[in-house]
Amino acid sequence: MRAREISSLALDSYQRAARVALSNHLVTATYPDRIALPLLRRWATELREDLLELFGYRLEVTETTARLFPVIDRLDDSQPARTSTDRIFDRRRYAYLSLALAALGRAGNQITLSELADHVAVEASQVDGVELTTDRASDRDAFVDAIGWLATRGAIALADGDATGWAHNPSAGEALYDIDRPVIVAMFRPPRAVQHLRSVRGLLAGPDAPIDSDEADPERPDPERPVDPKETLRAVRRALVEQPVVYLDDLDSDGKAALAASRTVGEVELLTGLTAERRSEGVALIDSSGRLSDYRFPSTGTIAQVALLIAGEISDRVIDPDAPKLPTYPLPDADALIEQLDTAIPDGGIFGDLAEFGLSSEPRTVDRNPARQQYPLIEDSWLASVVDDLVERFGRTFAAQWQTDKNGLRLRALALLHRLRLVHSVSGGVLVLPVIARYRDVMVSVRDRTPQDSLFGTEQPASTEQTASTEFPEAEAQ
Repeated sequence: MRAREISSLALDSYQRAARVALSNHLVTATYPDRIALPLLRRWATELREDLLELFGYRLEVTETTARLFPVIDRLDDSQPARTSTDRIFDRRRYAYLSLALAALGRAGNQITLSELADHVAVEASQVDGVELTTDRASDRDAFVDAIGWLATRGAIALADGDATGWAHNPSAGEALYDIDRPVIVAMFRPPRAVQHLRSVRGLLAGPDAPIDSDEADPERPDPERPVDPKETLRAVRRALVEQPVVYLDDLDSDGKAALAASRTVGEVELLTGLTAERRSEGVALIDSSGRLSDYRFPSTGTIAQVALLIAGEISDRVIDPDAPKLPTYPLPDADALIEQLDTAIPDGGIFGDLAEFGLSSEPRTVDRNPARQQYPLIEDSWLASVVDDLVERFGRTFAAQWQTDKNGLRLRALALLHRLRLVHSVSGGVLVLPVIARYRDVMVSVRDRTPQDSLFGTEQPASTEQTASTEFPEAEAQ
């Protein structure tokens, strides 16, 4: 591991470079900032070796881009594309993004927004269920969101005009973009041609990947194919940096042994500069730098504050000896989601003679943990009553939009807890995951701030301004 050879004075710089590469799989001259690419170029040789050795990731660094090619072990919906206003991309925006990227790959050095929209509209007309009509404001807004996503990452740069003006009135507004071809080329590099796949399993490399042997028993690992210890270690290390927390129940016996080994976690700590927090249920990397995590928690803002309060209430409910016993269920199997996605793949775009990993071969995952862990279920009705109570007690400190939208507040807060793997959302409620006990006994303080009506505060205030803050103890997970 090359990180062991780096001097203590330079180690912090190297660890920052590793965090940049792991948190931004594409780095350009301007994205995520102007110092990221020079930092990666400085440590390119060492990072290339360590990322491959520890995770199996491939790093390509050029003069204008750095591209990390990760190994995907399982489907993950926690990092969707987002607009400049933090709105999650819908299907239409993803479609426009893909078609725009294809059109830019065939364009010259510059292109106008209206010209790009025309190209995308033509391509969209050939795809069932996709349409771009520039006369429709909702289509223009979605298209501009997709173009903005590309511009943020440096694939295109605004040379003249204004995309917002075009979105409001395409006959009066226009925008001209410079195209950065190296970024376009680096941006979309799938591990397999999607036209050769009939199942999303073909994009996975971990436990959800298809079984190679047609004669292998799908209910247990093939004894003729021993598990590669090196790949098991890589999979565990990947989970440490890609997931908020790695539960032992997520792993098979080999994975549990790898996670328990101090060297496995220690190598990730050395590379990233993060600190591992071990509990009886698993391991989480604590990112006090804020440079690897995509979301801080606990954090400021109504959604984060309410999520923390809900986490405390859920923790208290689970261990309440006087309350009725909660029903328990295992986490949903990923196979159901994979089958739903597979049935939605249009057959018209598949090259039949080259297609692999299809539904006809019935690829299935190996159940590496047949005795599946059961988790308490908290029902939506109970959660709704908790949010009602929180709004009643602290609503005056919440953002105005959430004071009257209790249901929306609950859904957004639970979505955040799901994203952080504190709960798992299911139909009718949430399954409570062990690490949520870290936020047990949350304490709330409402501070009254007296506004000053004069420079020296000699006049009596007419009202008080109230704000809420939350604190949490370092509680042991149960």
